[in-house]
Amino acid sequence: MLDMYIANIEEILMTVTQIDLDDDALVEAMRLMGTKTKKDTVNQALRDYISRVRRVEAAQRLFERGQRGDFDQAAAAYEAEKAARREVFGE
Repeated sequence: MLDMYIANIEEILMTVTQIDLDDDALVEAMRLMGTKTKKDTVNQALRDYISRVRRVEAAQRLFERGQRGDFDQAAAAYEAEKAARREVFGE
């Protein structure tokens, strides 16, 4: 029942758009992605692109936080805990 509801919402959120596509690229994308339709291929490619860009943005934000020293206190606490473990357990 929930699957039908989700499918109906996805249909409502879809936009019909006519575009020219590179047929060779589309066939290769369908083969690589294992999709059966042009629609599924284009939609999956859009989702994959969005996901990839979001991961790059998240990595950039983490890098910037590291550059600012946001993780220094956590790293120092980890090292102190590791040293204490070595002292107690002789690791």
